[in-house]
Amino acid sequence: MSTDASAGPSPQEFIDQRPMGRRQRLIVRVGLLAMVAEGLDISVVAFVYPRIKEDWGVGGDTVTATVTLGVLAMIIGGAAAGPLADRYGRKVVTLVGTTAFGLGTVAMGFTDGIGLFAGFRTVACLGLGAVLPTVMVLVADWMPAGRRVQMVALAFAGVTAGTTLGGILASVLIPAFGWHTLLVVCGIAPLLLIPAIVRVIPESLGVLAARKRPREELRGVLEAVVPGEDLSWVDWDQSAVRKRSRPTPRAVLSRDFARTTLLLWLCFFLGQGVAFVIITYLPLLAEREGLTDAKAAVSVAAFGWGGLIGQLSVSFVLKRFDRFRVLAALWVMTAVGLTAAALAAGQFTALLVTAFLLGLCLPAATSVLQATTAVAYPPAVRATAVSWANSVGKVGPLAGGLLGGIMVDAGWSLATVLLVLALPVGSALLATLALPARSRKQQEESYAVAPRPLPGPVSERS
Repeated sequence: MSTDASAGPSPQEFIDQRPMGRRQRLIVRVGLLAMVAEGLDISVVAFVYPRIKEDWGVGGDTVTATVTLGVLAMIIGGAAAGPLADRYGRKVVTLVGTTAFGLGTVAMGFTDGIGLFAGFRTVACLGLGAVLPTVMVLVADWMPAGRRVQMVALAFAGVTAGTTLGGILASVLIPAFGWHTLLVVCGIAPLLLIPAIVRVIPESLGVLAARKRPREELRGVLEAVVPGEDLSWVDWDQSAVRKRSRPTPRAVLSRDFARTTLLLWLCFFLGQGVAFVIITYLPLLAEREGLTDAKAAVSVAAFGWGGLIGQLSVSFVLKRFDRFRVLAALWVMTAVGLTAAALAAGQFTALLVTAFLLGLCLPAATSVLQATTAVAYPPAVRATAVSWANSVGKVGPLAGGLLGGIMVDAGWSLATVLLVLALPVGSALLATLALPARSRKQQEESYAVAPRPLPGPVSERS
C-alpha cells in the first residue's frame, strides 16, 4: 500500500483525530480504579507497622529495614517494567504486576513473623512499581491526542484517592477485625480488577505493530475501541511504524532526549521528596510549636484532602491550559504556600489552610508530570520513559526522609524547615521553565512522518 500523502491515516493517527468514545472512557475508569488499588495498598501498611511492633515485638530498626526494602523493590519493579512493557506489551506487564501486588498483600495478612512479612511485601512492591507506569501508558496510548494529557492526569488521581480510602479502611477494619483483615481486603481489591483489565483495556496498537501482528488483529483491536467507525481508509501498512518502533530503552537518555529526561527526573525527585517531608515530619514539628496531636493529625489530613481535590481538578484544567504553564503555576503556588505556612507555623487555623493549599499543589504537580512524561516521548519508548521517571521520583522520599530527619534532629523549627523546602521547589520551577521549548521540538521530531488528512482536531495540547 502506498504511504504517500494521499494514503489514509495510520491506526494511531486515526485514534488521535477522533473524539473519545465509550470504550476509551471505560479504559480511563479502569485505569483510575487500578490506581486507587495501588494507592490503597501503598498506604495501609503505614497503619500496620505499629501493630506489628506491638504484636511481634519487632524493633524499630527492623521495621525501617522492611520499609526501605519495599521502597527499593518499587524502584526496581518500576525500572524493569518499562523496557519489558515496551518490548513485550504494556497489558501483560500490568496484569503480572497487579497479580503480584494483590497476592503479595493477601499473603502478608496470613504471616506470623517479620521474615515472611518482609518477603511478601517485597513481592508486592515489585508489582506496585510495575503497575503505575504501565497503566499510565496504556491510558495514554488509547486516548485521542487532544485528551491524552487530561486523561492520564485524571487516572493518576486514583493514587491519592486510594491513599485517602486506605486511611478510612484502616480506621474501621483494624479496631473491629485486626490488621490481618485489612491487608487481605486491600490485596483482594486489585485481584478483582484483573477481569476488567483483561476485558476492557486492549494491548497498545504500537506494541502489536512492532511485534508484527497480522493486519486483521490490528483491525479487530481498533474496531473494539472505536466501534461503528469506517476503517476502510485506514493505512494498515505498518512498515514506517516498525522502523520507528524498536528503539532501545537507552533512547530515553540519547542525545535527542537526555535534557528533557533529566529535567523531568529532577522535577519528579524534588516534588516527591518535598511531599514526603511534609507528610512525615509535619506532625512532629507541629507538636514542637505547641499544637496537640489531634491538631497536627488534622493538618496532615488537610494536606491529603487537598491532594485529592487538586489532582482531580488539575485534570480538567489541563483540558484548557498549557501543561507547562500549569506545572509552573503549581510550583509557584507551592512556594507561596510553604512561605505562608512558615509564617503561620504556630497558628492552627492558618496552618490548616496552608496545609490544604500545599495539598492542592504538590500532588497535582505530580499528576501533571505524569501526563507530561507520557506525551514527551515516542510511543515505542513511552513505558520506559514513564517507569524510569517514577523510579527516580521514588528516590526523592528516601532522600527527603534522610534530610528531614537531620533537620528534625538538629532542632530546626517548623517554620525553618518549611522555608528550606521552598528551595527544592524553586529548583523544580526552574527545571519546568527549561522544559517547554525542548519538549515541543522533540515532539515534532518524534512524529516526523506527516499525518494524513482526517476531519476533526489533530493537534495535541501542549
